[in-house]
Amino acid sequence: MRKLIVLAASCAALVLLSGCASNLTGDTYSRDEARAVQTVRMGTIESLRPVKIEGTKTPIGAGAGAVIGGVAGSGVGGGRGSAVAAVVGAVAGGLLGAMTEEGLTRTQGVEITVREDDGSLRAYVQEVEENQVFRVGERVRIMTVNGTSRVSR
Repeated sequence: MRKLIVLAASCAALVLLSGCASNLTGDTYSRDEARAVQTVRMGTIESLRPVKIEGTKTPIGAGAGAVIGGVAGSGVGGGRGSAVAAVVGAVAGGLLGAMTEEGLTRTQGVEITVREDDGSLRAYVQEVEENQVFRVGERVRIMTVNGTSRVSR
């Protein structure tokens, strides 16, 4: 019975964590950005650099890990030992859950340095997209809406 509870809690945690992932690609817009006027600038790519975009750090990962750790720990020993093991399991599970969430939602990004047509040099970071490969010297558009900028062809 304990194994079934731990398995069910693990599955629920994975479902919750997968819902935390956000998309930081150049072709993804939030609901607030849709239908909003954007400022468009043009420029030429000066340099490209691969970067890592850290994953999300919400209470969901830690909470799910704490539940799983607490349930697993409560199955150890009996009486007062079981309660102590549940607390230790919850703390360890919370830490592990938080690290797991951050690791699962971490993405590969690209830093795109653009010489804009007004002469300014700016760098933009966004998630790498499978269907969009940038090249140095390529002309690009920079769209900005509500303080969020993205680079596209």
